[in-house]
Amino acid sequence: MRAKGISDDGSLRVLAIAGTRAILIAADMKEALLKGFKGFAFRRRIAGGEWHWLTGIKAFVDLLPKTQRIGKVVLTPRFPTNEHPVQSFLWGDYQASPGTVYEFEVSAMFGTPGALEARHTALVEVRTEVEDDGHHGIWFNRGAIASQAYAEQFKNKKLSKEDYNNPHSAEVKYLSRGLLEACIGFIRETPKGDALRVVAYEFTYQVLLLELKAAMDRGVDVKIVHDDKKANLTAIEDAALPETVGGEPILFKRTRPDIPHNKFIVRLEGGKPTAIFTGSTNFTPSGFLGQTNVGHKITDPEIAGKYLELWTRLKDNPDDYDATLAAVNLTKNPSNVPAKGTTAFFSPRPSPKMLEWYGSRAGDAVTSVMFTAAFKVDERILGPMADADTSMRFILLEQPPSPEVKAAQKANPADLQLSYGAVLGQMKAMVGHDAAGKKVFKIVPIPNLKLEKWFLKEELARNSNDGFVFYVHTKFLLVDPLSDDPLVCTGSANFSSGSLVENDENMLLIRGDTRVADIYLTEYDRIFRHFFSRGLINQIAKEGGTPNAGKLEPSDKWWKPYFDRTNPKDHKRRMFFEPTDRGWAESAASARDVFALEKMPKPPKAKIRKSST
Repeated sequence: MRAKGISDDGSLRVLAIAGTRAILIAADMKEALLKGFKGFAFRRRIAGGEWHWLTGIKAFVDLLPKTQRIGKVVLTPRFPTNEHPVQSFLWGDYQASPGTVYEFEVSAMFGTPGALEARHTALVEVRTEVEDDGHHGIWFNRGAIASQAYAEQFKNKKLSKEDYNNPHSAEVKYLSRGLLEACIGFIRETPKGDALRVVAYEFTYQVLLLELKAAMDRGVDVKIVHDDKKANLTAIEDAALPETVGGEPILFKRTRPDIPHNKFIVRLEGGKPTAIFTGSTNFTPSGFLGQTNVGHKITDPEIAGKYLELWTRLKDNPDDYDATLAAVNLTKNPSNVPAKGTTAFFSPRPSPKMLEWYGSRAGDAVTSVMFTAAFKVDERILGPMADADTSMRFILLEQPPSPEVKAAQKANPADLQLSYGAVLGQMKAMVGHDAAGKKVFKIVPIPNLKLEKWFLKEELARNSNDGFVFYVHTKFLLVDPLSDDPLVCTGSANFSSGSLVENDENMLLIRGDTRVADIYLTEYDRIFRHFFSRGLINQIAKEGGTPNAGKLEPSDKWWKPYFDRTNPKDHKRRMFFEPTDRGWAESAASARDVFALEKMPKPPKAKIRKSST
């Protein structure tokens, strides 16, 4: 939901965007009014209750007692924003609950620290979205396992196998943030006599395997396609999932391609497909409780029917040609301007030209593009996102940006912003060589970065370079999400050539649904800014500077970058208040068809058996 507010004198305007568990509030004022401006104060009340000042972690340090200025912290300090205001034109409330009415009072504070006064005040009321509106259900997990909140609330507890497999534990509930509960609910809500069809790449989370076993035991027709890897086979054996029931096969091994990357569940009611549960989340503990992931439920017989047909094709373990033929026949290449609603798109494809389609839509954007990439950014997407333009472009990565991405950002610093899975106060460094002479990397503390003055050390974080994806695992692209006609592309595919021409994948193209866009946008902002601030603090320290991590600027110079047309802060401030009736579709309608020359692969030649004489 989106709502606007304006002060009585018209000097301050605000825009609130509510997802399910996060609310963004953007503010704007005229530059001529900002002399002596120290920041914004926020008050909030829930459903007509009492007003409470919201708090931040930055302060005017000269106002603090010495005990709060130095020494190792036990708790991350919080300061009321009417005394220590927010020095940003964008504020995120990440403690919201779904389906709840919130009122916010936003005040522009002037004067000197310790004697601030509100000069302009705007009110805005929003209702957060319900998690499932009967058509789209969307759940993002915490996705910030290295965080001050976890370190403070759970004393940096490292979770055991038993902890991970207890969905009722406080730690699991905190990290899941509704995602695990939603997937469990999808299974449990399927009654005896109905059916579930599962496709899983990584299939090791005992909580979910046991839920599927329980569904079988109560008479649900469950059948599972899974990657034929040792870890999956061991987990299946541990959960006592049967190979057959009543003489019918239950488990179907997928031995090809190398990465059968789908993860989805189809529900059938009375033998007819009605809903799916899909997204980026692997059926593993880290998928639900560690990495940033999303679960997306769609209740739509037509979409569910396509997914059921895909499951039917995959259970026969098709080769590359047959898998490609099935994906193309089930989901045609999208037009430049897909019909409003939801369009499914399956892989493998005959070519990676869909990357050009994604890049073209990013290039069509009028105000903003938001993109997640677990690995690298393909040049067919990076090129359009790096072009000098009027729209803001945001890229959220798992690993530090590549030289190509850094160069793109350097060439367009006001419009292209980067964030990646940084750990506060730590960096990746080479620590030696192994027996074979290969370089060994570990995550080590950044020298001379004394974060203990303001922040807790976070133990629940990656401590080596082993493994694959630790933090950013979502795969989605938002094009003009603030407009009246947003485009959301989301699913299992990593926006890579391999994900299009080699892997089993599924994606959803959702056009014109502002509710879906608002949920994805607010969650994107939450994760992007979580890691952006960490990366910035780390970079300053690595370059020998002193991060003012918890300090507010006592003068009024802090707001100057927000009104500098060469600064991304200025572009981002204006982005939230652009007209919403213009968007990407106008440019896309006249763009070239990137699939025009695409050809289907030729069928494999039949092997000719030589006769013996």
